[in-house]
Amino acid sequence: MQTQRKELNFEGQNIFVGIDVHLKSWNVSIFTQYLHHKTFSQPPKAEVLSEYLKSNFPNATYLSAYEAGFCGLWVHYKLKELGVNNIVVNPADVPTKQKEKMRKSDPIDSNKLGRSLRSNELDEIYIPRPETLEDRSLVRVRSSIVKDLVRIKQRIKSMLNFYGIEYPVEFQNSNSHWSKKFINWLKGIELRYPTGTSALSLLINEAELQRKLLLEATTKMRILSKTAHYVKNMELITSVPGIGLITGMQFLTEIEDINRFENSDKLAGLVGIVPDCSKSGEKEKNGDITSRGHSFMRKGLIESSWVAVRIDPALSLAYYNYCKRMEPNKAIVRIARKLLNRIYSVLKHQKRYVTGIVK
Repeated sequence: MQTQRKELNFEGQNIFVGIDVHLKSWNVSIFTQYLHHKTFSQPPKAEVLSEYLKSNFPNATYLSAYEAGFCGLWVHYKLKELGVNNIVVNPADVPTKQKEKMRKSDPIDSNKLGRSLRSNELDEIYIPRPETLEDRSLVRVRSSIVKDLVRIKQRIKSMLNFYGIEYPVEFQNSNSHWSKKFINWLKGIELRYPTGTSALSLLINEAELQRKLLLEATTKMRILSKTAHYVKNMELITSVPGIGLITGMQFLTEIEDINRFENSDKLAGLVGIVPDCSKSGEKEKNGDITSRGHSFMRKGLIESSWVAVRIDPALSLAYYNYCKRMEPNKAIVRIARKLLNRIYSVLKHQKRYVTGIVK
């Protein structure tokens, strides 16, 4: 008598998993090729999901997707380690029906991820190496310290204005502010009451602490730029006018590998130095630069462009010609695109930039 086989074997079948990731729980939707298996909530652990898939669909090929967000990429690395072929997607690129926009919930979000994954409608974002991801964190933390320091300086100046404290003649020019001499003057200010003096003193102490942190972060970033992984590309990218240590490390840690871009247009699309366009029928309209892009890199590129037009004759001439037919702020965006083309070229071809060439 033939015995009944109790083993399950899904070899050759694909199982599609949409994951809506949250801090305290994950909402998971599982699809086979032809049906919706289940939507459920689970603890935020990749091991729990992997064990469920292997228990219910042994020997299958597991494909999963979740949206990039607060949790970073540790979920992706862990799922790949456990044998789940995961991708991370841009939330703005997930196909969404109108009713899903009107009735948003965690089960709906995980469901549309699983459904779109099965339909092959999702484009994964680039996943850097864990080492690059941590190098990137150092560069971004330094940027955060700079922002905090600027806010604290503004608070100090606002407090001086609030109490009508005038600057001495030697500090009338704002370029002389925040020198050691200026800070010593700030420390000597006394308001009418001890509480006000204490408040100002606390702000000054906080500014000095942030300056120490900024110095430490910059030193660590300079050391990182001289490591074997970055030193060659740093020499190349800093040969481009206007690009120094900060912007150079921003670009190298964010893009990681220049060869992942087919051309400079693809890199410009990532940074966001491309125009918005709208076309319907015979009407076509080109707008300002797209709102979609890497704001961190774009800001650094624009700042570097203001420096580049002062030291590179070719870019200076190009900027002068642009200003004849548009506002300076729009002209500098055109220069930023030219600067980005130079960055792409030196990294792609591994050749230093030659000053004075306009392309």
